[in-house]
Amino acid sequence: QLQASGGGLVQAGGSLRLSCAFSGRTFSTYGMGWFRQAPGKEREFVASMSWSDYTYYADSVKGRFTISRDNAKNTMYLQMTSLKPEDTAVYYCAATGDRYSVVVVATRYNYWGQGTQVTVSS
Repeated sequence: QLQASGGGLVQAGGSLRLSCAFSGRTFSTYGMGWFRQAPGKEREFVASMSWSDYTYYADSVKGRFTISRDNAKNTMYLQMTSLKPEDTAVYYCAATGDRYSVVVVATRYNYWGQGTQVTVSS
């Protein structure tokens, strides 16, 4: 199971850190990712981290967001800085058994968290 948290309301230019707690399986053997879905839009890829800690980001967040993981705590993070109104969305964390590479396609993820709302005001 995945449990996302840390969302909220923030002004443009601000920061938030999302967390995703992973339970029930061996966290360190999974690749992880973050996706987001804004109202009226399809779910889109945000960031991914492989089992070996290789990372990959969507162009829209590159340089502003950082994905990380703490295997000892079975938790993944998404540090978001310089937030923009267009970052407003429900953010979902996900885990994939395809752990050796970064994964940008949502259908390749096996487990999903429930989502946490991020709202950035202008």
